[in-house]
Amino acid sequence: MSPLPSRDERRAAGEAARARVPVGTHAGWRPAPGRADPVALLEEQAATRIPELVPIRYGRMAVSPFTFYRGAALPMAADLSVTPNAGLVVQLCGDAHLSNFGLFASPERDLVFDINDFDETLHGPFEWDVKRLAASLVVAGRTRGFDEHGVQHAVHRSVASYRTRMAQYAGMRAMDVHYSRVDVAGILAYVDKRARPFLQQTVKSTHHHDALHELPKLTGVDAEGRRRIVDHPPLITHHHEATPERIAKALAGYRDSIAEDRRVLFDRYELVDTALKVVGVGSVGLGAFAVLFLGGDEDDPLFLQVKQAEASALERYLPPSAQSSHGARVVAGQRRLQAASDILLGWAVGTLGRNWYVRQLQDQKGGAVVEAMTLDDLATWGELCGWALARGHARSGQPAEIAGYLGTDKAFDHAIGDFAVAYADQNERDYAAFVAAIKAGRVAAESGV
Repeated sequence: MSPLPSRDERRAAGEAARARVPVGTHAGWRPAPGRADPVALLEEQAATRIPELVPIRYGRMAVSPFTFYRGAALPMAADLSVTPNAGLVVQLCGDAHLSNFGLFASPERDLVFDINDFDETLHGPFEWDVKRLAASLVVAGRTRGFDEHGVQHAVHRSVASYRTRMAQYAGMRAMDVHYSRVDVAGILAYVDKRARPFLQQTVKSTHHHDALHELPKLTGVDAEGRRRIVDHPPLITHHHEATPERIAKALAGYRDSIAEDRRVLFDRYELVDTALKVVGVGSVGLGAFAVLFLGGDEDDPLFLQVKQAEASALERYLPPSAQSSHGARVVAGQRRLQAASDILLGWAVGTLGRNWYVRQLQDQKGGAVVEAMTLDDLATWGELCGWALARGHARSGQPAEIAGYLGTDKAFDHAIGDFAVAYADQNERDYAAFVAAIKAGRVAAESGV
């Protein structure tokens, strides 16, 4: 049996990859000949979604170039598939834009900063996540009207954060990398004082987001004295497919996917009600159900989100997952990338053969409010995203190889920054084509929802 490569040997392999695929090749962006129509790709996705919700998805994407970018993971995956990569594979988030990072409570009830969306997770080239994150900063910064030079500097800071953190993880023992976290105490000590108020407000807001806080917002008591989720069409509705009986059958399979001690906890709650709850931008149109459970008392609620999982948008361009279902793929990817995952994270295959994953609907979660950010806030959030992404990639890939490829200079930072600016230009062209398709009646969009 051959010995495992040492860190020095892995770093040398990364340096060899840098010689084969220089970091400068990542700079810039030009659409490939015969590039797929981005609107057509979105229409293909709509074919498997709940038809009455697709116009809501399009309406949300039409708000700005940034909301369009959030929903356009598939068009960007098509574009990334023809860009250079060094052959260094990690577990990709698959949709690593800045709004898919945030704060949430660890099982020990500490707040940590990490990736928080995994619908598109799959094994693939590490550069894909870095490029999607970097371009999202430019798109968001332009949407906010920030100075272009300042936005580019924010991108360089984010990529530099990824590079320098990866170098740190490259020198650590594998067990130490696995246990490393980006916690709130470390964040507040690290960030620039000008961005600290924004983060402190995000932390304060996050502490209030839990099941007990959501109970009066999402539910009411009916005429028979039963606690029920309140309909707010079209965003929250009691859907004909989501009967308590059908959900209960799906959750029986879910129960088998969680650890035995979590099953003991889950069994302390009784299913009370379920409703379709529209969430996000890119996910709109997929099944996403809020499921209310109660313990023995009214002050002991549990909300689970049962969310449909389809094939990753990346799977058209990368080898498919080895997991048994797309719900299992999402759960496995989340566990590989996150420092601490939801204790009730699991998956199931429904009675109609659809794939699902399950997590708590609210468990002290807080994200980026881009509309409230200053340029300093954007740059700091980007640095934190780069840090968390490096930690996830280091856990799931070979940090010494990636660090060897990135090097110690700023060449990679500037190459990705150049790509991000060029791709933000492409996103604006795609957004204009999308809005034109709405105006022409090619696709139907419902605004203001």
